[in-house]
Amino acid sequence: MILLSFGHGYSAQALTRLLPGGTEVIGTTRSVEKARALSANGITARVFPGDDLRDDLRRATHILSSVGPGPEGDPVLAELHDEIAAVAGGKRWIGYLSTTGVYGDHQGGWVDETTPLTPMTERGRARVAAEAAWQALAEQAGAPLHIFRLAGIYGPGRGPFAKVRRGTARRIIKPGQVFSRIHVDDIAQVLLASMTRPDPGAIYNVCDDDPAPPEDVIAFAAGLLGLPVPPDVPIEEAELSPMARSFYAESKRVSNARIKAELGVQLTYPDYRTGLAALLAAESRD
Repeated sequence: MILLSFGHGYSAQALTRLLPGGTEVIGTTRSVEKARALSANGITARVFPGDDLRDDLRRATHILSSVGPGPEGDPVLAELHDEIAAVAGGKRWIGYLSTTGVYGDHQGGWVDETTPLTPMTERGRARVAAEAAWQALAEQAGAPLHIFRLAGIYGPGRGPFAKVRRGTARRIIKPGQVFSRIHVDDIAQVLLASMTRPDPGAIYNVCDDDPAPPEDVIAFAAGLLGLPVPPDVPIEEAELSPMARSFYAESKRVSNARIKAELGVQLTYPDYRTGLAALLAAESRD
């Protein structure tokens, strides 16, 4: 297997740890410094945009893009649409990492992969456009495209513990607000399961079993640490960045039934409680 991974960051690196021995991973990043760090971890590193990737595209058996859309649309397709289209039909698997933000706000109701896409934010609308661009390329080239709509990602180095310890965590209260989440290791196992069982055209929600209010997650993390639960802050009084406010503009529960039924996935961390407890236990071992 030769995996060409565009935007070889947090989720893609977790996948790399699960790939069979002998796999070559070609990973792109935006800077020479980050490329050096990837190389130190055994990745064939490329700077993108910048390096010539035509030979890598020809050699790769699998392609994964974790690159989010920018002002000009999908950056990978903006640079390499024709080169990818020329070879995509011969690949075993192509994956695109999207977001559950494409569904928009459902006032806490459930969504699945058949739910119409009604994004409320600019970021969500950009993701819908990027998904459509990849799907159009796949149709043109006969490519085995798979789309993964990721919920809020957490894992090693990405959890609430640091803010709770610093005393900067806030329990922002918006009645009825729920988010879905996913541990990065479970993203990795979903991607590997799909690579093992390709189903061209498939779309998968990647999330755990327990959509929950964000304030509950902070309270649980504080309890694990034996620290006081941060005080409630009504959302009307919270000073939020535009990105944070966009998260609170949408509330939904995301179904993960398809990854279980079609890919046979059994989540390692089916809810934030098991995930956070495992993160803290790992910290204690390090």
